[in-house]
Amino acid sequence: MIDRREIIERAGELSLRPEVIEKDYVLGWVLAGIANHAEISSAWSFKGGTCLKKVHFETYRFSEDLDFTLDSADQVDASFLRRVFTEITAWIYEQTGIEFLADQLRFDVYANKRGHPSVEGRLYYRGPLAPRGSLPAIRLDLTADERMVLPPELAAIDHPYADAPTAGIRVRAYAFVEVFAEKVRALGDRGSPRDLYDVVNLFRRDEARERAGEVLATLREKCAFKSLPVPSARTLEAHREDLEADWASMLSHQLPELPPFASFWNVLPEFFAWLEGRTATARLAPHPRAGGELVRPSAGGFLALGIAGRPIETIRFAAANLLRVDLEYRDESGRRSTRRIEPYSLRRSEAGDVLLHAERADGGGHRSYRVDRIIAARVTSDAFVPRWRIELSPGRSLIAASSRSAPGASSPRRRR
Repeated sequence: MIDRREIIERAGELSLRPEVIEKDYVLGWVLAGIANHAEISSAWSFKGGTCLKKVHFETYRFSEDLDFTLDSADQVDASFLRRVFTEITAWIYEQTGIEFLADQLRFDVYANKRGHPSVEGRLYYRGPLAPRGSLPAIRLDLTADERMVLPPELAAIDHPYADAPTAGIRVRAYAFVEVFAEKVRALGDRGSPRDLYDVVNLFRRDEARERAGEVLATLREKCAFKSLPVPSARTLEAHREDLEADWASMLSHQLPELPPFASFWNVLPEFFAWLEGRTATARLAPHPRAGGELVRPSAGGFLALGIAGRPIETIRFAAANLLRVDLEYRDESGRRSTRRIEPYSLRRSEAGDVLLHAERADGGGHRSYRVDRIIAARVTSDAFVPRWRIELSPGRSLIAASSRSAPGASSPRRRR
C-alpha cells in the first residue's frame, strides 16, 4: 500500500481533497481484483463514469463507484457476490494492505424499472489515510439487464500510483462508442450534471469526430431497449433548470476547478447537430508556431522527462476542460510573473527543453514557456474556445479486442 504522504501530495497537485484521491487509488485495486478473479473477469463489462476516468480519459473528473453489466443473471445474487468479493478483498489485502471489513460487504438486490434484479453493493475500506470513525465505501452497481450493442474490449486501467501492478491492470470494458451512446441515453433519461459533463467531453475527443453515425445507431438501440425516446436539444430543455441547480453540488468535489455550467450547456446544439448528421465537426489544426517533437507522456511518464514536480497535471486538466490557467513563471533573468494562458501542447525544442505552447488570454498571442521554469499553475473558471488542437492528452486507447476472453492468467504483484 502506498503511504499517506503520496495521497496528500497528489491531492495537493490536483487541488482535490485527499479522500477523493484515496478512493481513486482503492478503486484501481478493486478493478485489479476483479480482473484477477477467474469467475467474473471475462463475464463483467466495465462502464459508467469511472470507466471514462480509468479507461478513456486520463485527465478527467474523479468518480466514486464501479458500474458493470454482467453476462449472466445468475451472478446477480447476494450470496454469490459476497463469496466472490470476500476472495477479492482478501487478495487485495495480500497485495497491498488495503483492509476491507468482511462483515460489512453489503449486496442489496432490488428490482429495476423493468422489474428485473440488479444489485447495489458496498465495500467498506481502510486505506492509506486510515480514517477514524465511519469508513468510506466503494459502491458497486451491477445489472445483467442491459442491452450491449457492441462487443466489449479489453482495456488498460489508469492507476498512477507507486504500487501499481507491474503487469498493469486490464479489464473488459465498454467500447468508446458504446459508453458514449450510454451517456447520451442517461442524459436524456435522468438529466444528471455528470452526464452532461461526460457527453460534452466525449464529443470533444478527436476519435469521436468521424463516428457520429455509429454513436447514433448505438444510441437508438439502447433507447429502444429501455422504451425511451432518443434525446435531442429540445427534449433536454426540460432538464436545464435542475442541471444548472445541481451542477456545483454534484461535480465540484470531483474536479480541481468547476467549469461554468454554460460552457457545457451551450455546446449541446452543436453536439446534436453533429450527432444527427446535420453538420460535420472538423478537427482543429495544431498550433502553427508550436514546433519540435510532440511530448505526450502518461501521468507517470514525466519523471523520465526531468519535469516531475511541475504542475503539468493541473495544466492538462485545464486544457481538457477548456479552462484558462494562471501560470506563475520565472524568466531567464529570474523575474517571476503571473500570466493567464490557454494551454495547447508540450513540445521538445532543438535545444532539448520541454516547452509549453500557449496563447495569452489578453490577446498577446503565442507564447512558449520552459516547463522547468514554471513555478505554479492554477485552474481558473475562465472558459475558452480552442483556436488550435489541444495536444496535452497522452491519447490512451483500448489495447485489445476481446468479447469473451479473460484478461490473462498472470496475477498482478506489488511493486516493492
